[in-house]
Amino acid sequence: MVIPPPERAARVTRFLKPYLLRMHFSNKYVSAQVIHTPTATVACSASSQEKLLKPNMVSTRDVSAAAKIGKLLGERLLLKGIPAVSIHMKREQKYHGKVKAVIDSVREAGVKLL
Repeated sequence: MVIPPPERAARVTRFLKPYLLRMHFSNKYVSAQVIHTPTATVACSASSQEKLLKPNMVSTRDVSAAAKIGKLLGERLLLKGIPAVSIHMKREQKYHGKVKAVIDSVREAGVKLL
């Protein structure tokens, strides 16, 4: 059974940042997804586990893989008509390494970061 998200007043949702970029890094893979927060659904995602990307990557877990995932996610966002996203980083994540590669390549693809 799926529980729908709680209803928010229109005056509150107008000021929320509706699209949220979340990144996950495991020991084998890199994945990033953009979540539409008012409806709590995934708007767009990209991962180094995708079958079409694996042959083109040397490694699925390093900084270059993170940059490719960010570029692909940025292109998919623009195709869906999402011009801007806000970034959600976990407490232990710093703007360095793989996180920086994903964020910079999304920005270079033409998506604004809030």
